Amino acid sequence: MRTTLMLTGDINLMNVTDYRAPFARVTPTLRQADVRFANLECCFYDPPGEHSTGDEGFYAPAASGEALKLAGFDAVGNANNVNYGADAIRSSVSRLKQLGIPNTGAGANRVAAYAPVIVERNGMRVGFLQRTSVYWPTNHEAGERSPGVAVIRGNTAYQVPAHKTRPEIPPMNRPGLPPIILTWAEREYLKRFQDDVAALRKQADIVVCSNHWGLHQEVLDYMTEIAHAAIDAGADVVIGHGPHYSLPVEIYKSKPIYYGLGSFSFHTGHGGRKHGDWVGMLATVALDGHTVQRAAFRFVRHNDANETVLCALKDEQATLADISKRSARLGTKIAAEGDEAVFSA
Repeated sequence: MRTTLMLTGDINLMNVTDYRAPFARVTPTLRQADVRFANLECCFYDPPGEHSTGDEGFYAPAASGEALKLAGFDAVGNANNVNYGADAIRSSVSRLKQLGIPNTGAGANRVAAYAPVIVERNGMRVGFLQRTSVYWPTNHEAGERSPGVAVIRGNTAYQVPAHKTRPEIPPMNRPGLPPIILTWAEREYLKRFQDDVAALRKQADIVVCSNHWGLHQEVLDYMTEIAHAAIDAGADVVIGHGPHYSLPVEIYKSKPIYYGLGSFSFHTGHGGRKHGDWVGMLATVALDGHTVQRAAFRFVRHNDANETVLCALKDEQATLADISKRSARLGTKIAAEGDEAVFSA
């Protein structure tokens, strides 16, 4: 059975007053997929009293959620750094239920937050799991009885470059030599994640793992560690999001990894600042059963009306060249097919 998935990066509906606008120009394309999934980087919540734009938590009006329904999204993940606050998470999950859009990655307690979503379409069961490694250390991770998000804890260490591992690293005898930054996923959290992926593998024909992670445009070690662990445990597709950049892609054991899909609809960010002219990716994966037949992406941007627009690949050659160069380091080849970039090992 052939199944086509379309997967997006960050969606933030803050300050959206016309829910018909954000996805009006991309809905016909989204509707061509069998199943659609996105990272929802906002809460449907109206905070009491005054809320400072510098506070954590992206709060969008409840009515803006209709945009997701109009676009045809079948499920969303909301394990990320701005789904924050017990009341906000409860409100957001409740609104998604009203819309008939299931979520994974945040909930009223640990069980609910870590639970997968399974979407049935054309006799196929597509399972989704979302985790975040970017979250706040206080009252953010879901507890046994407290609302929060599902996480994979990451760690950072700084290593003195005593050995010349790369040509551009100067000798250690030079004052001011910067450290090598090492990252890794905490073992207990990674093991639980793999167990959850393996359990979902038994329930679903196709398994998609979604991860909020990253810093700027780098693919850090812990990101690769988590992505490979997901596929080792049974995932068919891995997507990442969080830094708001389009990041490299990889094929691992014949399965696609999109390390960063960037923004898909993101008008207002931290501090109430309007986001600039970002470029994101709309991932398309075609599978026969759980065998990946084709992995591709299209670039998207947004206009002054906060509408997500599909880009002609001929207009994004510099972006494509940059991603192709960085993906080549992971053994990935990218070829243009019309307005899509198709990648393989």
